[in-house]
Amino acid sequence: MTVRLAPLRGEDLPRCAELEKILFPGEDPWSVQAFQFELENGNYYVGAHAEPVGLVGYAGIAELGSPGNFECEIHTIGVDPAFQGKGVGKALLRDLLDRADKLHAPVFLEVRTDNVPAIKLYETHGFEQIGLRRRYYQPSGADAYTMARPGRPQ
Repeated sequence: MTVRLAPLRGEDLPRCAELEKILFPGEDPWSVQAFQFELENGNYYVGAHAEPVGLVGYAGIAELGSPGNFECEIHTIGVDPAFQGKGVGKALLRDLLDRADKLHAPVFLEVRTDNVPAIKLYETHGFEQIGLRRRYYQPSGADAYTMARPGRPQ
């Protein structure tokens, strides 16, 4: 399977919202408008496309601060369940981290405490748990770990 990464486009957003409903049942999945807001606010979003299927994953990161003092925050990574475990999530994460590394920025994220595959993926890419957010995900009330990866030196 060949997966191509490309910046997320407006025509990708309905599929992102559809995947959100599949991936995050019992939560408050992002709508097309939420993704549009992220793009309009200058956040970086990338899509994973597999032929002939189309969009099978997405990821986004915010770049905060100013030159010499940036930090990044991963807002989301989602992969179609049929494509999980095939390296799509890893490719999306690496793309976001490459972007952060160009800024020499530390990276932060939240992840459900019961999402063991994601936690392991993040740990293999240098993230460590730095905190716990009780009842972070709504409406389920699931807890989240805050994880961080230091910025890469210049």
